[in-house]
Amino acid sequence: MKNEYIDELFNDVMGGSDTSSAMIEVLPMADGTNMEEFLFETDPSCPDIIPILPMTGNVLFPGTITPINIARDMSLRLLRKVAGSGEYIGVVTQRNDYSDIPARSDLYDIGCLAQVVKVIDMPNSDVIAILRGSCCFRLGEIVSVKPFLMGEKQAAATADLIETFSKEDRESVKILSRRYISYLKSANPSDITIKTLKEIRGPRMLVNFIASHIDIDVASKQKLLEAPTFADRIVALIRHIQGLSAMEDLRHEIQEKTRVSMDKQQREYFLNQQMHIIQEELGGASNEAEVAHLRERASKMLWSDEVAEHFNHEMDKLLRTNSASPDYSVQLNYLNLMLDLPWNYRGSFNTDMHKARKRLDSNHFGLEKVKERILEMMAVLNLTEQRKSPVLCLVGAPGTGKTSLGKSIASALGRNYVRVALGGVHDEAEIRGHRRTYVGSMPGRIISGMIKAGVSNPVFVLDEIDKVQTNNFSGDPMAALLEVLDPEQNLAFHDNYLDIDYDLSNVLFIATANSTAGIHPALLDRMEIIEVPGYIMEEKLQIAKQYLVPRQLTENGFKRNSFTFTAEVLRKMIEDYTRESGVRQLEKTIAKVIRNRAVKVASGEEAPKRIGINELRPVLGLPLHQDERRVDEPRVAVVTGLAWTQVGGTILFIEACTSKGKGTLTMTGNLGDVMKESATRAFEYIKANATSLNIDDEKLENSNIHIHVPEGATPKDGPSAGITIFTAMVSAFTGRKVRADFAMTGEITLRGAVTPVGGIREKILAAKRAGITDIVLCNDNRRDVEDITQQYLAGLTFHYITDMSQVLPLVLI
Repeated sequence: MKNEYIDELFNDVMGGSDTSSAMIEVLPMADGTNMEEFLFETDPSCPDIIPILPMTGNVLFPGTITPINIARDMSLRLLRKVAGSGEYIGVVTQRNDYSDIPARSDLYDIGCLAQVVKVIDMPNSDVIAILRGSCCFRLGEIVSVKPFLMGEKQAAATADLIETFSKEDRESVKILSRRYISYLKSANPSDITIKTLKEIRGPRMLVNFIASHIDIDVASKQKLLEAPTFADRIVALIRHIQGLSAMEDLRHEIQEKTRVSMDKQQREYFLNQQMHIIQEELGGASNEAEVAHLRERASKMLWSDEVAEHFNHEMDKLLRTNSASPDYSVQLNYLNLMLDLPWNYRGSFNTDMHKARKRLDSNHFGLEKVKERILEMMAVLNLTEQRKSPVLCLVGAPGTGKTSLGKSIASALGRNYVRVALGGVHDEAEIRGHRRTYVGSMPGRIISGMIKAGVSNPVFVLDEIDKVQTNNFSGDPMAALLEVLDPEQNLAFHDNYLDIDYDLSNVLFIATANSTAGIHPALLDRMEIIEVPGYIMEEKLQIAKQYLVPRQLTENGFKRNSFTFTAEVLRKMIEDYTRESGVRQLEKTIAKVIRNRAVKVASGEEAPKRIGINELRPVLGLPLHQDERRVDEPRVAVVTGLAWTQVGGTILFIEACTSKGKGTLTMTGNLGDVMKESATRAFEYIKANATSLNIDDEKLENSNIHIHVPEGATPKDGPSAGITIFTAMVSAFTGRKVRADFAMTGEITLRGAVTPVGGIREKILAAKRAGITDIVLCNDNRRDVEDITQQYLAGLTFHYITDMSQVLPLVLI
């Protein structure tokens, strides 16, 4: 007789579904035996010492038939012995799964007496045993373990003992059944489960069937078996079913939300995934090869544990990302960048001082201070274990060889060379990199340069650092360079794209600039400034002979000795066709002459091996610059001054004249404010000291004075013309002529002091080119003169003064 309310429940909950069509053969529940009565057998006829079968992963309940997989030889011997004999064995759940021969402590106290219905040998060599539970028992001591476990059987006070089945219990069973069937409906049960459930007779068997099949952990099932009453077992089952139903409802809710929220992008994602799988089936490469390659490269890296941990974390992200997703390529590029960086991989470097000196001399003429500083750095690195390199900044006019000097330094040190042009950089992200959250993000120029260098100790040239743009809304790149060029901070440089600290302390940074005026003061403080002076005539001649002419001959298809330039021709080219501190324009001029000779050779014309002066004008045209020559004879109120420009030193004429008036001062010649202030100071000093300067007070009061500096289209400024303007004014008021072979430079004060100025080397060389023989300087500029090579000072006489009045006896006739 079927359970009187199972059919009713199925019709209510399952909507009257018919499962009779599922002709699935199931094992008989009791082989014709009334299982409800069988359950009341509290002590079936069996001895007190019975075979014990340890079971893992499940719990056998009275009245249920359960298949188990047999793996242990000990268990297999037991089951083959008692199969089909009707003999009872004790099935006890094992507390753990790793003990092959469990001890008593490894087994639960309460088990289930059972009979072995059948042992089935499967085609795949597995062995399946069918067990039918009878009633609960308490396991005593284990008395033997061979050939299988034998243990004491004791009575157990559990829910399977005979007791009155009240009306409340039947209602509880009905509630339990309804909830379990509702759960089965949401969990998509199999037909065999529904058919077996409908064949159950009696409420006790129904409760035990549900307890046996519910999807909970083994420990919870064991507690159900050990429940003291059926009411307790039913209540516990209802709670478990409520939890499972809630989880199932949540799963359905999430699936429904996922289905509803699937938009076009998600559909494209799944289509791309399918396309990727199809490509792999057609012979395309799998991403497993990429992952394996990344791990192989990572195993060879010399990075720290912190970096290795970060890489592994990012690697896990890649493995969790679908290869068809756009994020996959972003993550893959990031990991490749980490592997491309030279983490703690130092390249070899030269320690031979003589070899380094020879290499520097072969590439650059002059620049002795720069070469000495590089050799000093090499000596320190050779004598100490410290690998922190200084930060150098080469400052000089265009064309003086600052950038090529950085390459020569790398060659002399035997280090890898990398150059980054900073001219026009206006975004901080170009230094620090972009964050990976942005589309198209990339590392900054510093990290990119390190990848290009391939080692962690290259010579890194930051070219045109004074051309970095700072007035913008994209951050301050100059401020970002503070961390890069600070030896105390760059050992943990943080790039936004890399997002992990990188050590730059082994890098030799060399910055280049035309002027320090555009460099942030804090950044300037972190660098060691090395002035790269302009070349004088003699140096340019040597550079042209040794470097420029041979290089241009080679680049234009001639052998090095095809023809030569005389010193006279080179001097003419330097003086008349170029005016610069460096040699860039000179090289272009030489190249133009050589190209003209190449046209003649290619046309089959005869060409002499020596290029003469008469060939320059047809090729280069008229001279571009007039000779900077001093005045021919002494004149009143015409004084030769010395000035510094971006292309080197030059002479500057200061002219003055007086006219009747009320003692006003006029200045022309496109003068700057600083230069105008110098003229004002000189005029006020003259008015305050007219008597000592032998100037008539009446003439001073009734005369206007006009100061003019020729070449009015060229802006002029600076304080160094102060002493020259003062001399021109005194000459104009006194009518005394100024010596033509004298030139001067120096700043003045209201109290009559002469103070030092800069650019002395360039100014002296300009004076020598112009034919000046005597130069007046501030006494504090004596040290600048002493630093100049003596051969360049031949024919010059220096006069050092401290007061403005000291210049007048020297230059006024």
